[in-house]
Amino acid sequence: MKEYELTVLIHPDLEADLEKALGVVRSLVADAGGKIVKEDSWGKKKLAYAIKGEHFANYAYMECELPADAPLKISNTLNITENVLRYLLVRVDEKARKAAEEAAKKAADKE
Repeated sequence: MKEYELTVLIHPDLEADLEKALGVVRSLVADAGGKIVKEDSWGKKKLAYAIKGEHFANYAYMECELPADAPLKISNTLNITENVLRYLLVRVDEKARKAAEEAAKKAADKE
């Protein structure tokens, strides 16, 4: 399985019931055969431009491990999900991650 990052912008009216909307995304990942390694909710933020008439969105970030056919299944479902304004599903670049970790380690050693 490969590592992916999934960022989802959820409709701002669902702020009080955000857990239900996130549960749909979690079950979507699980149904596709993947698992969520890390999850972080960034809260409600102002958008740079209006999306579907909305100026705010609830941001959620997830690190997932997915099989090869899962990204297409997840993308197809998120495209038609009404509560999701936008999403971004990208594969993690291992070289960039290792370079960032090494740079952070070198900076910590200098201090």
